[in-house]
Amino acid sequence: MADYTLFFNPMSRALIAQWAFAEVGVEPELSLVTWEDKPAALLEVNPMGKVPTIIHHTASGERVVTECAAICHYLGEMEAPDLLPREEEKADYFRWLFFAAGPVETAVTNKAMGWEPKDEKQEMTVGFGNYDRVVDTLDKWLTAHDFVCGDRFTMADVYVGSQVDWGLNFGTLTDRPSFRAYQSRLQGRDAYKATLGAIGG
Repeated sequence: MADYTLFFNPMSRALIAQWAFAEVGVEPELSLVTWEDKPAALLEVNPMGKVPTIIHHTASGERVVTECAAICHYLGEMEAPDLLPREEEKADYFRWLFFAAGPVETAVTNKAMGWEPKDEKQEMTVGFGNYDRVVDTLDKWLTAHDFVCGDRFTMADVYVGSQVDWGLNFGTLTDRPSFRAYQSRLQGRDAYKATLGAIGG
């Protein structure tokens, strides 16, 4: 039995988790989830029925992790400490990991759905401000840094990079030179080619 189970659908954010597993050199058991008939095993561990959900099978019991950003970091903690932030990188690592999971995800999704804050009061309420400010903030960072933590790839780049990669591919993220350069660096990685690259090509 594999050490991990990944509840997976190839047309979902579960591809992010698959890339993360490839980066840490671990092959999980894939449990295919169809939207019309979600398996009871998934609903038992994640009542929302969302993918990706992973189960880490350990001697001390089964550990369930949901949410892509959390899965990326957890796999680094468990399997690939070299892909975790060094002491001096932690501020950048956690800042941008959660910036992507919060403001970027929300701003991009809301815009794609046709809703954006209409005034300053709404911008303050939603927390991310507005789409353009989110894009400009991420652009400024990636213009000055090759990766989230500077010149070194970490597990945060799996999640942040997925947001940029998908946003450019589907036209939901404003096309900027910094985003294209970042995307190119990520697409050159073997783990990306074996997962997201294989799906796309």
